[in-house]
Amino acid sequence: MRGTDVDGSGTGHEPGGPEGAGGDEAYLALERELAVFLRRARAQSGELAREVHPDLEPAAYGLLVRLDEAGEQRATELAGYFGVGRATMSRQLRGLEDLGLIARTPDPADGRASLVRLTGEGRARFRRVRDGRRARYVRKLADWDRAEVAELARLLHQLNTRAEARD
Repeated sequence: MRGTDVDGSGTGHEPGGPEGAGGDEAYLALERELAVFLRRARAQSGELAREVHPDLEPAAYGLLVRLDEAGEQRATELAGYFGVGRATMSRQLRGLEDLGLIARTPDPADGRASLVRLTGEGRARFRRVRDGRRARYVRKLADWDRAEVAELARLLHQLNTRAEARD
């Protein structure tokens, strides 16, 4: 019967908690749409990484984004931001360094540590690809009202901020 869940209430909830054991339709729809979005984002990350450099690992593209936005940082800060171990971060940074996209300099606050930054070549390659990606978003969302685009960005920011605060 449409509009009625397992508890027979017609509320869209299943029994077993505030939203029910399986969640209500809004949360199921959110999960479904995020899964599609994330699958596409992962595939696009690989394409964008190859555009920056044919040998760039897809996961390393996010490092370029972060370094461009936040500026130079310690590897430990980057590992914490991405939620990966130091060994994983070290391997990814070594790959970026080998490609000439990043450089390390001694951290003036702690001589044992180094700061990671984009090189001029890394910044130029990354921004060329980022600008191309932005142009694709503009084309894909051409029939959206600017207020809708701004609202989507606001809601995604809110989702990311809250998720980050809970981690």
